[in-house]
Amino acid sequence: MSWSNEEMAKYVASLFPEFSSVNLGIGLPSLVAQEIPHEKSIMIHSENGVLGVMGRPNKDSVSPTLINAGKETISIKKGASFFDSSLSFGMIRGGHIDYCVLGAMEVDVYGNLANWMIPGKKITGMGGAMDLVNGAKKVVIMMSHFTKSGAPKLLKETNLPLTGKSVVHEIVTNLGHFRPENKQFRIITLAPGVTEAQCKLPN
Repeated sequence: MSWSNEEMAKYVASLFPEFSSVNLGIGLPSLVAQEIPHEKSIMIHSENGVLGVMGRPNKDSVSPTLINAGKETISIKKGASFFDSSLSFGMIRGGHIDYCVLGAMEVDVYGNLANWMIPGKKITGMGGAMDLVNGAKKVVIMMSHFTKSGAPKLLKETNLPLTGKSVVHEIVTNLGHFRPENKQFRIITLAPGVTEAQCKLPN
């Protein structure tokens, strides 16, 4: 009745045209790297200073010095490059990243994104999200459709502090692909067996 995390990642990977540069956030978005075909000319950027990430390493190629921004070990493709944080964020802020894929706590019909803090709870930091949502050409959200308590994450209006205002272009959840458009969520496609009513989209 819904997509698995791997199926979501595969769907997100299909959104990127050839020769795109892509930044993947921590958590669910990091799974996308494993679903991009090796023969496809996609360069994955990690804000800790890597261009050319290629998914997870196997036990024979794993290196403790090759990590992404989420401190997970990675493998790299031929032609990969390494650089410091100032150059990495120069790429982001300079508009050189085509797509970024981020997780979210809430997204509303205006494309507003909340993904970095819940008031009253411990804050681990915003990371590069605020730079990415303003610097990347397109922002794709990859997340579960509902919270652990069953509340929808696609809302008429966000309740949490914003990461960015009117920045979200596409949303992929375990229930389908949605787009904030004309003050509502347009359904692009639904996962097999999922109905519109199950999505509990705001009116």
